[in-house]
Amino acid sequence: MSSQTLPSSSTGFAYSRADFQQLVEDALRVAQKIGASDASAEVSEGVGLSVSVRKGDLENVERNRDKSISVSVYVGQRRGHASTSDFSPAALEQTVRAAHDIARFTAEDPAAGLPDKRDLVTAKAALKDLDLFHPWAIDAKGAAEIAMRCEQAALTVDARITNSEGAGVSAQQSHFFSGNSRGFRGGYASSRHSMSVAPIASLPGRDGDDMQRDAWYCSMRSADDLAAPEAVGRYAAERALSRLKARKIKTREAPVLFESTLAAGLLGAYVQATSGGALYRKSSFLLDCLGQPVMAAHIDIDEDPHLRRGKSSAPFDDEGVVTRGRRVVDAGVAQGYFLSSYSARKLGMRTTGNAGGSHNLTLTSRLTRPEDDLDAMLRKLDRGLFVTELMGQGVNHVTGDYSRGAAGFWVERGRIAYPVHEITIAGNVKDMLRSIVAVGADAYTMGGKTMGSVLVESMKIAGS
Repeated sequence: MSSQTLPSSSTGFAYSRADFQQLVEDALRVAQKIGASDASAEVSEGVGLSVSVRKGDLENVERNRDKSISVSVYVGQRRGHASTSDFSPAALEQTVRAAHDIARFTAEDPAAGLPDKRDLVTAKAALKDLDLFHPWAIDAKGAAEIAMRCEQAALTVDARITNSEGAGVSAQQSHFFSGNSRGFRGGYASSRHSMSVAPIASLPGRDGDDMQRDAWYCSMRSADDLAAPEAVGRYAAERALSRLKARKIKTREAPVLFESTLAAGLLGAYVQATSGGALYRKSSFLLDCLGQPVMAAHIDIDEDPHLRRGKSSAPFDDEGVVTRGRRVVDAGVAQGYFLSSYSARKLGMRTTGNAGGSHNLTLTSRLTRPEDDLDAMLRKLDRGLFVTELMGQGVNHVTGDYSRGAAGFWVERGRIAYPVHEITIAGNVKDMLRSIVAVGADAYTMGGKTMGSVLVESMKIAGS
């Protein structure tokens, strides 16, 4: 469905695009009237349904509806910001005046200001439909039935699946419109729907039950693209069962293979380190890395903001700057940062259209072959740790130091030998990125980041 059309019968939205556009125009007009040198405004609305079940019983039904208008006002190089959920003319004017008052008493900032006109998206490009909007006309009863099917599939896989933390289904959709005093206007609708389940496996023993929990979920723009509830449930149960009889291992150094679902965390750490805010504050372990090797020489990273149905797709960023596809890392060498207009000015550079974050990143290896599935990656690991769960944050973005609780499997001669738990893996992200030995063909998309399993040459493993 086009994000430019918002039929209220299927979306549940209370406001139309025209309503939002009028609110933006009104806000900008008030800002101009009271003497602002520049201004921007954004109006948004979101509606959704979330249902959870446990052991076949309905636990929670939540409906959310929220709306907001936010305004930024500039007085020279002073900026003020205010927001409200009241769309009345009086509240709108009061909000703009509040932002103006804040700006008048804020210190000047040479980097403050709207994006340059040359960087703003064109009116035609702003209308680009990326197929992001697929409202799901499901009620609480229908969502509960799907969640129960998912959980029931998990509970019937094996007699050792004895309990469940529940299953859930969520349907969310939103739309927004924004504009500024330099001519930018744009907005679109988007949706995101998900399903999840967390079964518990147990095995009686002399020292008490061995209990292991695992979970699986699926999240898509369109409900039609969600996996079958039974498939999600079965896979979650299989993951929980595989963790039974887990043991501790002795402290050592060994190669580590990150499951594809976790590997995106390494890419996330790289994005954080090369984002404008961290760079101009000098709180990054990759300062001044542009044009320098930052990863193994066989690694490339591409950004595609215009991927249809992409989880981080956008024709323009949070400031109205046009988004463009680009190669972020080429043969291990950093080609670009992730910059907003503000951070770009602080660094003496030009915005990259990343106000609000990165857009659909894909990490690939020039060494990966189509047959490099998980079994092939385990063979490449040969003897080491295959990580399937990470706990805690554990990344120091200033130094790159990395330490996280982990669980997974010990691998011998390229085959899983036994599950392991209660361990910690440690290293430095800078070293980890440069010592990536291989990337699997088992690509998985986590949020807006896509990559296969990742084999790191060596890490410290703290066990017993």
